[in-house]
Amino acid sequence: MRLHEEVASALIEGRGVVALETTIVVQGLPAPTNIDVARECDSAVRSSGSVPATIGILDGEIIVGMTMEELERLADPSRGAAKLSARDVGLALASGVDGATTVAGTIAIAEKAGIKVMATGGLGGVHRDAVRSFDESADLTALSRTSILVVASGVKSILDIGATLERLDSLGVAIAGYRTRQFPGFYRSDSGFELDWSLEDPAQAATAFIAHQRLSGSGLLVANPVDQDRQLDGQLHDNALESALAMAQRLGVSGKDVTPVLLAEFARFSEGRSVQVNKDLVVANALLAGEIAMEIARAKR
Repeated sequence: MRLHEEVASALIEGRGVVALETTIVVQGLPAPTNIDVARECDSAVRSSGSVPATIGILDGEIIVGMTMEELERLADPSRGAAKLSARDVGLALASGVDGATTVAGTIAIAEKAGIKVMATGGLGGVHRDAVRSFDESADLTALSRTSILVVASGVKSILDIGATLERLDSLGVAIAGYRTRQFPGFYRSDSGFELDWSLEDPAQAATAFIAHQRLSGSGLLVANPVDQDRQLDGQLHDNALESALAMAQRLGVSGKDVTPVLLAEFARFSEGRSVQVNKDLVVANALLAGEIAMEIARAKR
């Protein structure tokens, strides 16, 4: 594992650090939007006073705090970067390959590096046909056994949101909405599911996480909804979702190949509007994560 000098210094000095995943850049968003989003997330974390730590694997080496040049190399389609969950990281290292880390892969590495806050767009979860396929994202179990705070705009709306919330409950993962008691639906600010807890500012989120760490080994999900004036139109969202699910069924995709196919069809059907919403929410999450990381660092000092 190689820590960028800036990240290593911030951790030693007890400053705020935010882990950022790389699957959103390599497999989640189309070029050149993907690199633009990476730059904006980096800037958003820095504007909060925290240090960004983008995590990925190049030539069989974990890098915590990738430079933009390294990230562009990783995102180059000709390099064929693998999509790495937590279970895949060791195998990728032994094979000497390139890899982009999912939420599960990112928080597993972040924990080893001593990073306690992560930002992403939407968490993985239980897929809609899970009763038949048993398809459930490793993000959920990773959060259940990793003491980390993750800021996300709920889970991707292509998933079974109700079942995902039930699984998070069973796994002992704490969830709180950010200035809301409605669980976000990724492209939409409200999924229709209510939450028991709400956090009103970064300082309260930091206090909640520090208290949670003392009592539990699981993570805390801070569900930050996309701004209502930036969310995808409700009817457009439902039509795009129907088209995306039909596309996945026609192609017969399964496992980790499902989400990229669904998101690509969402983007095509919505004529790129879903991509803009994705961009807006992930940058907002990076900013909030940076603010919370700063408050955690301040509280610990």
